[in-house]
Order: sequence, then C-alpha cells, then structure tokens
Amino acid sequence: MRVVFMGTPQLAAAILREVAQQHEVACVYTRPDAVRGRGGALSASPVKAEAERLGLPVRTPKTLRDADEQRHLAELAPDAVCVAAYGCILPAEVLAIPRYGCLNVHASLLPRWRGAAPIERAILAGDEQTGVCIMRMEEGLDTGPYCVRRATEVEGKSAAQLTAELAGLGARALLTGLSLVEQGDAEWTAQDEAGATYAEKLAKGELDCDPALSRAAAQRRVLASSDAHPSRAQVAGRAVTLLETAVAADERAEALAAGIQPGEVRFSGKRLFLGCADGALEVRALKPDGKKPMDARSFAAGVQGIKAGGFTWERVHA
Repeated sequence: MRVVFMGTPQLAAAILREVAQQHEVACVYTRPDAVRGRGGALSASPVKAEAERLGLPVRTPKTLRDADEQRHLAELAPDAVCVAAYGCILPAEVLAIPRYGCLNVHASLLPRWRGAAPIERAILAGDEQTGVCIMRMEEGLDTGPYCVRRATEVEGKSAAQLTAELAGLGARALLTGLSLVEQGDAEWTAQDEAGATYAEKLAKGELDCDPALSRAAAQRRVLASSDAHPSRAQVAGRAVTLLETAVAADERAEALAAGIQPGEVRFSGKRLFLGCADGALEVRALKPDGKKPMDARSFAAGVQGIKAGGFTWERVHA
C-alpha cells in the first residue's frame, strides 16, 4: 500500500520503521526542527531522523491548513495516511485525501485518555491497563471509531518503558489495520462518549514530589516522569531529580523505615527513604542538580551526618 506517514516523537519513529518495511512510504511529515533538551540548538524530531536514515522524503510544514501543502499531499496520491503523535491538527481537506482515510495510532484504550499525554495520564491515574487503538480520524479530537485495539498492563512500568512497549504494539496493530481496510474487512467500533477522558499536556512542575502525597502517588509521578517533565524534590537541602523509586513495602524496607514521619529523610541499612503521608518511599536513583545520576548510597555519602537523622525533604523551591 502507498502511505504517507505523519508523526514526531520516538514512539512514532519506531512505528515508522516497521511500516516502511512492509509498505511504500511516499513521504514523511513531521514537526519542524525545534529546541529539544538543553543548549538551545535546533534539532530534528526523532521521526525526521528515522526518515532520513531510511532515505525517505520528509516535509516539515508548520500547518496543514495551507492550500499548497494540501495540494502537495494530494499529488502524492496516498492510499492511506498513517498518523502517530504528529502534534498537528489534520483539517477536513486533508482527511478527505487518502483512498482509505487517515488512520491514527493512539496510545490509549479509547475513549479513555484522548489527547496529548495518554501514557503519562494512565500512569498517574493508576490505571491497571492501557494500550493502543487504530482509529479512523475525523475532525473531533481522537473521537473516531477504531478497528484494532491492543492492551497491556501498566503497573510498575515507567513512561519510557510503556512508550517502547506501545510503539511495538502500535506498529503491529497499524499493519493489521492497513491490511483490514485494504481488504475491506475492517470492523469499526464507535467510541462510548460516556467513558471519554482527556489526557491534557503535563504542566511544568506537575510531577514534582512532596511529603503530602501518598507513597503510591509519589511513585506514580516518578514513573510518569521524563527529561521533558522530571520529578523533582528538595532532599536534605539539595534539589534533585528522582529517577527511580519504589514503594517501601518489602519486609526489610518496612523494618528500616518503621515510624518514618512525613517529610523525614532516613538513610538506614544503606537504603534511602523519604517519609510520605502514609509511609516510606525508597529512593534508588536520583540526580542532584549540576551532577550526574547516582544511586542512593552515593548521594547519601555526600550528605554529612545523614545517618544521624534530622534531615527533611520537601517540594523543590521554585
């Protein structure tokens, strides 16, 4: 099948790689080069980098509402447009171009978590499952019917782990969806509006941790974090990014952290604990500002007198 692929982040790049092995990709659309990470320099999106590696033509329009862009897309004569986290609205004129329509790989079990941050929202909400849907796009935000749906468990997985897993599920689901629509065998399931929820973008500082949280809620914030949206805190007077934590629920951890108070920092048995509203959160890896990532023991070694106690933690200062 002749397809046009539209996407931007790493999840979409992984899906593009799979699609290009089985279909003719006439062109790849992605967001314009932008500042990504520190340094202020412009860099290509993961999808652009993957397309160039594959030798595929790339376009980076700021909008698809431009008549010339729409004309160029129509001239490509795609059988289908495949979309994965593109980050740009497809107007009705674009939706009408491909023979088999525009198929979106959405990283949630629709209608739950429509919108920009479905993976992070599923983690933060404590959802038991998430997944991917191959949705036929329409003018509403992630409101179209789906023909393929794949699920996976959420518990204990970080946003990075889930993203990689859902990219694999999404690629295979998309290939199935393309085959179904080409053969005329796709069965479309309408979304139940009563179950719809919206996955709004993460706000700056939304994943920061503090002692008022339950340890499960703090753990979910760390799991949902990334370089773009870190989970930060002030621990023993030092601003840090929490990289890996665990709810201190095993027998030894419970003994070492027994009686810990909200806001207390305790280094015991060579393990680092933070007191939350309902018990202890164990810190296994963190990154102090201006330093490299390190394990909890290395961090504690740099805090004089930490074994004696008396240190506290709080939300990072603005």
